[in-house]
Amino acid sequence: MVNSPRKILIVEDEKPLARALELKLLNSGFRIRVATNGLEALDLLKKEKFNLILLDLVMPTVSGFDVLEKMKASKNKTPVVITSNLGQKEDLKRVQDFGVKKYFIKSDVNIVDIVNYVKDFLK
Repeated sequence: MVNSPRKILIVEDEKPLARALELKLLNSGFRIRVATNGLEALDLLKKEKFNLILLDLVMPTVSGFDVLEKMKASKNKTPVVITSNLGQKEDLKRVQDFGVKKYFIKSDVNIVDIVNYVKDFLK
């Protein structure tokens, strides 16, 4: 049996960044779904299984913090990597309580670094 490609959910309201991540990860052999807000993400999480979620924290409708809360409540154990511009210690601490795997501050990181982390994580 052939291993099917790993499936990643990108939850990002900045469309150019979401598209760039999507293209880079598709080119690396992953299957990708994109949600532009937390409500879309929660809807997709009810219907599909993912190997990893790239989650922004500040979004319209439902925030990334709310997505984490709802995932915890529903016992969804999909690994989460945060991509956010929030860099305060309180924010880092708050998401660590959810078992987040990695926290990238968007203004301090290159998309290639995120893609390389994802590739290593999902080997």
